[in-house]
This record gives sequence, C-alpha cells and structure tokens, in this order.
Amino acid sequence: MFIGRETELEHMSKLYNSNKFEFVVMYGRRRVGKTAIINEFTQGKPAIFFTGVETNEKQNLENFSKSILEFVTKKPANTSFDSFQTALEFVFDLAKEERLILVIDEYPYVARASKSLASTLQLLIDKNKDTSKLFLILCGSSMSYMEDQVLAYKAPLFGRRTAQFKVLPFEFRDACKYFNELSNEDKALAYGIVGGTPQYLLQLNDKLSMEDNIKNTYLNPTSSIYEEPQNLLKQEVREPAIYNAIIAAIAAGYTKMSEISTKVGEDTSVCATYIKNLVSLGIVKRETPFGEDSARKTIYSIEDNMFRFWYRFVPENTSIISRGATELAYSRIQPHLSDYMGSIFEEICKQYLWTLLLTGKCAINFTDLGRWWGTNPKTRQQVEIDIMGTADKNTALFAECKWTTEKVDLGVLEDLEGKSMLFHFPNKHYYLFAKNGFTKGCMDKANQMKNVTLISYEDMVQ
Repeated sequence: MFIGRETELEHMSKLYNSNKFEFVVMYGRRRVGKTAIINEFTQGKPAIFFTGVETNEKQNLENFSKSILEFVTKKPANTSFDSFQTALEFVFDLAKEERLILVIDEYPYVARASKSLASTLQLLIDKNKDTSKLFLILCGSSMSYMEDQVLAYKAPLFGRRTAQFKVLPFEFRDACKYFNELSNEDKALAYGIVGGTPQYLLQLNDKLSMEDNIKNTYLNPTSSIYEEPQNLLKQEVREPAIYNAIIAAIAAGYTKMSEISTKVGEDTSVCATYIKNLVSLGIVKRETPFGEDSARKTIYSIEDNMFRFWYRFVPENTSIISRGATELAYSRIQPHLSDYMGSIFEEICKQYLWTLLLTGKCAINFTDLGRWWGTNPKTRQQVEIDIMGTADKNTALFAECKWTTEKVDLGVLEDLEGKSMLFHFPNKHYYLFAKNGFTKGCMDKANQMKNVTLISYEDMVQ
C-alpha cells in the first residue's frame, strides 16, 4: 500500500501534463521512499526504468541498453549501445512524438563510473529540450553528490532541471498511517523510535506492543535495523568511525562544538566539517536560540529519530544484546522512555502548530518556530522555552510541551507566562500541549486569560 507523498505526486503530474521536455531531479537519504514515489508516478505511463549499480561504465551501459531495448521490443535484449550518448540519443528520438519517461535511479553510481555522462546529458538536453517530449528523472541517494554535481552552480547540468524534489522523512501525521492498530500513545512512541523514514516504519508491527517491537528491532542482532546506522554511515561517508564518534558524543549530551571536539579527540575545525556533512544528511541538526544566530550559542542534536534512539540505547547495551539478554536490555531502556519522548513530543507539537497555521486555525500567524534558551537576567538562571514563534515585532506565541502521565497544572502555565516576560511583545499567545490533559485550575486560568490554547495529545491525533 502506497502512503503519503501527495504533494510530490501532484507536482510531478502537473509537469507530466505539460507534454514538453521536463527534467526532474529527485534526491534524499536511503530508505526514504524515492523509488516508491517514482514507481507510483510511472504506473500506467510509458517509462524506461534504469537503476545504476556500483560497478564500471561498461556494466552500467549494458544494463541501461537492456532497459531501453526491452521497453521497445517487450522482450529480453542481448545487444548493447556503443556509448551512453548513443543510448540517450535513441531515447530522445523515441520521445519526439509521444510522451516518454526515462528514470535513471541511483544516478551517482552511473555518473561516477562514466565521467562524461553529465556533459553528454547537458549536450543532448540543450539540443532537444525545445522539441522533445521526454520526461527525464535523475534520482540519487548520495545527498552530497546530487547537490554538488547535479544541482550546484558549477555542475554541467545546472540550469537544465525544471524541478527538484528533496524527499524527506514523513512527519508524525503521515507516519501514523502505518499504524492503524496501535494506540495513540504508541503511535507517538513508534515515531519516536524510528522516525518518519518509510523503510524503518515498515519494520514495526502494529499488531504487537511497542515493547515487543523494540525487542524485535533494536534488541535483536538479526534485525535489519540493528546495524542500520552503521551500514548507512558506511554507504554515505568515507570515514564512518569519526562520524560514529561524533554522533555518539551528541547522543551522550555533548551538544556544543567544543564539547564534541574534546569528547571525540579531534580539532574543532575537523569536527565542524564532519558535523556539516551530518547536518546535510539530516542526521544531525544545528540549533541556535530562536531569533538569534550566535555561533557561541550554537548546539547540535540528533535530528533523525532512528539514529537518536539507536545511539541513545543500543551501544551501551551491545554486550548483553549480543548475548541474547533481550529482557535485561529492555529493562534498562524502559525507565528512560518517557524522558526520551520529551523532545520527540516537542517536535510533534511544532509540526501540529504548522498544520494549524497552514489550515488557518492558529491563533498567531507566525513566520517561523524554534526553541529558545538563555539566561534570566534577574535570577541569573538558565531558562528554556519549548517552542517560540513570531508573527511580527509586536506578536509572538510561546508554547510548553509536557509528555508526562500527570495532568498539566496551573504552575506550568504561570511559569510559561513568566518566561515570556523576558520578551517585550505587546501581543502574546500561549499554547500548552499535554499528553494527558489539564487540571481544572489550569483550564480555569486559561479561560480567564483569553490568550491561551490548551491542546491534549488525543486532540492532535484525531
């Protein structure tokens, strides 16, 4: 069953219906569902589908030739074009009168083996774009290659694309569509442990408890997820050991560049380069307090939930997991799950606020959201606001998110109101998000203030 990606499919359909030459670049991390989108899009349409492999130019050319000739003859082909240019010219000729899709999946594998391929494509696109009905899709999982060698200003293909899609993991709302049988609380936990990458979502069984799912995936050495972070790093980067050490340091709570550098044992300049790559891969995120851009206040956290959960719980339990002590490993993890879900719930609430904004239901027409932290000048204590957003210089929203078994009480609202006094916005609106609802005192105060919205988690997953 195909889930989500309505926006991507809608845009691709509009391009397809133009009936003129189109060149789509699609890229994103492995397992994120790029090929699934293309398969869904090409259903019922004339398409040549070729997937590059990590081999030499000759082998890829033979495979490409077979894909083309089998499309034309509808039967296996044993002959081959003498070059990629000849093969591509043949495809462009096929698309002169009728719409035809050409998909080159895992393009970086092909282009690395055939150094002239990008220039050949540039030449043929420039020659045929005004007369061809070809719908060309280049797809790749190597984020750095696609951005530097296909989309970048100095790349041969720069300026030729008519659209590009950076395919990202699902947000919480779409991820929930994989788990019809799970309780609402378990849907959040499922998102928290594997994130929104489709291939990881498919590893969970919504007919089992989340305890059993965690045991079957992260605590099972034979599962596909157990070694996934290590395997992914090996595929994406040249020195996985240093990347691994950096991610482990961040997961352990070393969030500033200087702290990470000391923990890893590398110069900050070295760590900065590696962290920049991890950010581009969507594994790590860089944060500054909302509304500020001070390098001194920059912190780093793990953005991808699968990586976040794995590095938080698996390495420290590797020895007992490898010995089959699944129950013991889970008993060490379970007490920390509620605390782990705190930052996950903040992200879910942030996504929910964006949904409210885009549907015209948000109390504040904000332009951006983020987390804020800093020092209260009066108390000289550190203060943190889970979510903050501004509409203009006069209007802001402040939000607190509580993933706790207790109902959120009046003190939480009063504390958020107090923290908001650090900012001089005449118009303020407060959002409180709660896993298990609110006390009567909190609800009465919210009604009295008139600028407070209380949202229970159950209301967010309806």
